[in-house]
Amino acid sequence: MTRHTYPCPVRWSDMDAYGVVNNVSLLRCLEEARVDFIFRLAPTRGDAFFRGGSVVVEHRIRYLNQLVHRHEPVDIEMWVSGLTSATVTVDYLIKDGEKVYASASTVMAAFDYGKGRPRRISEAEHAFFEKYLGEPGRASLAPSPV
Repeated sequence: MTRHTYPCPVRWSDMDAYGVVNNVSLLRCLEEARVDFIFRLAPTRGDAFFRGGSVVVEHRIRYLNQLVHRHEPVDIEMWVSGLTSATVTVDYLIKDGEKVYASASTVMAAFDYGKGRPRRISEAEHAFFEKYLGEPGRASLAPSPV
């Protein structure tokens, strides 16, 4: 299975009053990683899914360890765990070596903004995401000891 890894900086402003990376900031990190994945790895600079239109349908995050500000980026590993005619599910691990801070999943649907309705994933989009297709379902959200 092919995965994409995004080195995500952890900013001082990402921390909350308790000194850990805030849940909203973590969601922003996932968004940065997902945009990097789609824009940088698509053969025509972003044609895979964003050019045709897409919307986020669902996010799920499981927090496993506290993440605090640091000078080194954390790695966000991504792969596709589900691919249908109209949706793609991207799974993530936010980690540093073997230490996993969170696992997450995002479901995105193809969407036609001009018509204001869902659309089918194009053949080119499907081919792009299929290269990263890995474990089916939400493997990254399986219960794990904290």
